[in-house]
Amino acid sequence: NSGNSGGPAFNLAGQCVGVAFQSLKHEDAENIGYVIPTPVIDHFIKDYDANGTYTGFPTLGAAWQKLENPNMRKYLSMGAAQKGVLVSRLEQTSAAPRCLQRMDVLLSFDGVDIANDGTVPFRGTGERISFLYLVSQKFTGETARISYLRKGKVESCHLPLMAVPRLVPVHIEGVPPTYFIVAGLVFTTVCVPYLKSEYGKDYDYDAPVKLLDRMLHAQVTVEGENVVVVSQVLAADINIGYEEIVNTIVKGFNGQAVSNLRELSRLVERCEEEYLRFELDHDILVVLKTKEAHGATKDILHTHCIPSAKSVDLLE
Repeated sequence: NSGNSGGPAFNLAGQCVGVAFQSLKHEDAENIGYVIPTPVIDHFIKDYDANGTYTGFPTLGAAWQKLENPNMRKYLSMGAAQKGVLVSRLEQTSAAPRCLQRMDVLLSFDGVDIANDGTVPFRGTGERISFLYLVSQKFTGETARISYLRKGKVESCHLPLMAVPRLVPVHIEGVPPTYFIVAGLVFTTVCVPYLKSEYGKDYDYDAPVKLLDRMLHAQVTVEGENVVVVSQVLAADINIGYEEIVNTIVKGFNGQAVSNLRELSRLVERCEEEYLRFELDHDILVVLKTKEAHGATKDILHTHCIPSAKSVDLLE
């Protein structure tokens, strides 16, 4: 119901089970609301009290796959009584690579056995829930004792848990958007607020598939990495023929891979070659004469009443 966001939600026994924050409005549904459950609220409060800020929920630092297929379990040298999930990918900026390897079988988390479908017992009532629930009960900086099967041998370690940065951030924490402009080419980084501003509330359907794939599946491989795009081109003589480039991923500059916007801005500003060459997704190449590009930038900024060629964070 409208106006209830932020208010308590009670069960039939009068117990508070969470905070109302959203309702579903759809032509095929009625009276469907969503609440933030009390365990999440409790975690938030304890996190803030301990750190003076919200550090978020830690993650395992690994992607995993169910092991319900018996042939798969035999291939991994699992015994008849052994159960667990396959480690299929590791987050390189997390602590997981210190303990785990691809193709390990994760058997338990903090002493709780993991089933082949990735579930663990819940509430002692015969219910089961994803073992990631156990991870979510932890706080950033804590450790968990895990056991795993590697090449038929059971091993264990204490795994530090941390909040791993997302390649496409969900929040920008109230800071102004980051950007860099050269010769009318406007570069920025992709985040969920940016996608919403470009494609509306249905951005997860309407945004380009390449950007959605990065948002849902890609990982940060080096510290500070993000998805850099040419968001638009401010039309001028210098960039004739490039005007239709919109929200296209930047893959490299002058033959060098680009991992973030700060790196791109430095490469462009320090370029001593005759041409600036931007390698974009879909095999698009943008070429500009270096001296002419820098000379045209000032006039383009003046025409569009833009005070600076780059955002404050890139000036630091």
